[in-house]
Amino acid sequence: MAIKEKKPWNRTPLIESSVLSESAGWYGCTISPPPPPSPCCLITTAHETRLLNRRSRVFLKLETLQPGGSFKSRGIANFCLRALNRSQHPSKLHFYSSSGGNAGIAAVHAAIFLGRPCTVVVPMSTSDVMVAKIKAAGAQEVVQFGCGLKEAGEYLREVVMKKAEERGEEGVHVMPYDHQDIWDGNATMIEEIREQMIEIGEDAPNVVACSVGGGGMINGILQAIEGIEAEGSSGWDRTEVVALETLGADSLAQSLQQGEHITLPGITSQATTLGAVRVSERTYELASKHQASGRVKSAVFTDAEAAMGSWRLADDERIMVELACGVTAALCYGGRLKRALGRPVKPDDKVVLIICGGHGVTLGMIDKWKREFGDVDADMKATEHPEAVTSEVTAHMDSKVDVQVDVVETELTPPPTPPDTGIFTQMTHDHLENVARAMCRPIIC
Repeated sequence: MAIKEKKPWNRTPLIESSVLSESAGWYGCTISPPPPPSPCCLITTAHETRLLNRRSRVFLKLETLQPGGSFKSRGIANFCLRALNRSQHPSKLHFYSSSGGNAGIAAVHAAIFLGRPCTVVVPMSTSDVMVAKIKAAGAQEVVQFGCGLKEAGEYLREVVMKKAEERGEEGVHVMPYDHQDIWDGNATMIEEIREQMIEIGEDAPNVVACSVGGGGMINGILQAIEGIEAEGSSGWDRTEVVALETLGADSLAQSLQQGEHITLPGITSQATTLGAVRVSERTYELASKHQASGRVKSAVFTDAEAAMGSWRLADDERIMVELACGVTAALCYGGRLKRALGRPVKPDDKVVLIICGGHGVTLGMIDKWKREFGDVDADMKATEHPEAVTSEVTAHMDSKVDVQVDVVETELTPPPTPPDTGIFTQMTHDHLENVARAMCRPIIC
């Protein structure tokens, strides 16, 4: 039996979330009078029937479980691995990063896996908590310099690495997102998702959603999908990719809207790990190409919506993520997926959310976000589904109804309180929901 080459990143689980599936868009049949209760019914009252096989399906790709705590472990580890393989003097190799966030921690983990040292230069504004995390990960040295990443990066290249070269080291500057080796590493996410969907008897997902900062992740995703299509694999030609950003860090969205590769004057979003004032050239090229074909959809949410996504993901799935990932989770709430796609969510849609992870979150932050942004979707209309609320920054789209014979297929509205007609309807809505959520869900490792 052949042994696979060990890599400095993990094959992460792909889990199906019944809670987010329902939030994103579930479908049922409103029938009068209702049929008697049957095993296929999730909830049956005198007013409503929800069928388990009439709901979209949401899967979570758990990049939070990478060695570095985020998807960065894929691209950056691949970058470091290839740099080591190309080196003429691997024993002298020393990795250097100027990221005070997830990229820096990923670089440290990759370097340790490869048996090489890593030094990280961070701005003076980097929190003591993050500096401590980088040191705890195993960095040889953490240097603080400058007001921002630009100054820290210049100091790394012009001072720190030059001194290292004088000592006879072979210094390698680890790029955070703009390099082909990084995109190749991130592409492994899609390769895994393809395998994992096949393992549970499913074909390609209809939607893959990810957040966008500098563009390294979406570059890998689109590159991998193009590669699968070139192989002639069926299904992936219809896969849509939703690119998510926060307002104030939306350099890709603004570039696509204006039809030119723009640079933001600054970052005003609190989702600082999405804070690239300009996406990579390759990102703009790929996104423009695939937006024109209808594959790429760009959506921008506020920080409040991203915070809502973070605390609701913690509540619903016990997964803690920072704002840069919360913006992806927010897609499943308040009808945002429907508006981002520009079409109704279909009952057979399979949606994969890249839960990209990140270290910029604590229990205290989750609690604070829930208290401050717990009512983001509280202004829903009484006539709408409890999850169907217009986002502040996405276009409203009127609901559509597909009529098939005498059964109306649509997103269901909350029913009035049902009469006491028997033991089945006497059970509370919440109890039945809890029973449904306790049902076994696929976990593909």
